[in-house]
Amino acid sequence: MIKPLADRVLIKMLEGEETTKSGIILAAKSQEKPQIAEVIEVGPGGEVDGKEIKMTIKKADKVIVNKYAGTEVKYDGEEYIIVKQSDILALVD
Repeated sequence: MIKPLADRVLIKMLEGEETTKSGIILAAKSQEKPQIAEVIEVGPGGEVDGKEIKMTIKKADKVIVNKYAGTEVKYDGEEYIIVKQSDILALVD
């Protein structure tokens, strides 16, 4: 398993079908890249660039991330993104 370091968070983008008002189902590939992701793993936080970072994000949280943030990683056939906690914009209930 991938374990992020410092203030990094491992996320997996959530994909889904979207239905238009007329009932047409759009495949995930025809839509704009989703920005909602599930948190898979969270780094320990600690001192980063001379500042103490406390991790407020938890495993299994649903989050909205900055659209172009992070580094894409493929592991065991799955696609993940490693982002800094500061690239996470909001939690989703």
